[in-house]
Amino acid sequence: MADMERRWAGLLMKTGANREKQDIVWNMAGSFCYAFASMVLSFLVMRLAGEEKGGIFAFGYSTFGQQMFILAYFGIRPFQITDRGGDYRFGDYLRHRFVTCAAAVAAGLGYLMIAGYTAEKSTVIFLLVCYKTADGFADVYESEFQRNGSLHLTGKSNTFRTCLSVGTFLTVLAGSGSLTAACFGALLAQGAGIFLFDVVILRHLDGVDYKWSPERLIPLTKETGLLFVSVFLDFYIFSAAKYAIDANLDDAASGYFNIIFMPTSVINLAAGFVIRPVLTDLTDAWNKKDFDRFSGKLVNISRIIGALSVLALVLAAGLGKPVLWILERILGTAYEGRLTACHVPFVLIVLGGAWYAFLNLHYYALVIMRKQKVIFGIYAALTGLAAVLAPAMVRRRGIDGAAMAYLILMVIMAAGFILWTWAGINKKKKERKEGTHGSTVSSHS
Repeated sequence: MADMERRWAGLLMKTGANREKQDIVWNMAGSFCYAFASMVLSFLVMRLAGEEKGGIFAFGYSTFGQQMFILAYFGIRPFQITDRGGDYRFGDYLRHRFVTCAAAVAAGLGYLMIAGYTAEKSTVIFLLVCYKTADGFADVYESEFQRNGSLHLTGKSNTFRTCLSVGTFLTVLAGSGSLTAACFGALLAQGAGIFLFDVVILRHLDGVDYKWSPERLIPLTKETGLLFVSVFLDFYIFSAAKYAIDANLDDAASGYFNIIFMPTSVINLAAGFVIRPVLTDLTDAWNKKDFDRFSGKLVNISRIIGALSVLALVLAAGLGKPVLWILERILGTAYEGRLTACHVPFVLIVLGGAWYAFLNLHYYALVIMRKQKVIFGIYAALTGLAAVLAPAMVRRRGIDGAAMAYLILMVIMAAGFILWTWAGINKKKKERKEGTHGSTVSSHS
């Protein structure tokens, strides 16, 4: 058994001659598979099980389940992968994740007990909460892969786990027609994937310290608490329009909105391709006080995201309606005219997604700069606005109002992150310049 495990780990850990290329390729593959699953699953459920069940799945998988993923994940990933000095051991991160995952399942169950959903909807959403919580548990391993300098293992885990669980889900759904059975099958496959592609592999990676200290859990929670609250609020703001639709419209509307929301995953996927590989370089530049290199990398990444965003917006405006028409044909004649009527909100969502990509880049920059209080302050202010704006606009204009609310929130939030990031960089540059001048004056006197 041990020999088989060693061979399995050796197979997945193999990189070939060009390690850096493997990191990039597998990171792209993992990000693509994860984003692609998020994009198409709700659409496929609508095709196989109908618009009502499709809407239930969309809300459970992409909205509430993802919110519970964030509770399990606790916003720690950027902190863990940038913990280059080893302030905390993997064992500390792992034990902390046990606690947050238990909290996510408990919170999901508590919400469903008071939500007033039907038994079937509650069961499906709870299974999806468990599935997403398991995803959050896998993240602690994948973050350790990246901190260890093995980003290709993070990508492989993401790729293979997603393919295994999504493949199982669709096979069971197509074979049985039961959404509940399909969600349960996906949960079992997720557990198997975590064991095969995370737990087993990390055992064979050098430099991983499994030791832990109970007294380290509280400091770790304190250091990352604001990050968690910030990411939790971030996703609420990001999904406020979806929550408003679930509360004020029917399940079918949730399904339709989730379909036109798919481009945000594409934009975030493309942005992730250019952001993730340079996080360690950005961290090193900041820690070494090389603020020119830090700001230069931010500018270069922003230019790439900007170019991709313009391309996405042009495509959405020019080809959006034909694409939505094709999706209607795939779904069936009963859906005729349902999606093409959403072309304008579709374009607004693409524009909002572009702003969210800029927001994400500058969020990571502020994390590296350890500006947790600034991050929290921006999110806290926007949460209050989202809680009022999104329901009001959905009640007034339905899906069109939801898309407009999403765009407004993303623009305001991105502006806050960008302004604070560059204010912090310019302050550090000014301090360094004044310090240099002070040293020069002292040496001449």
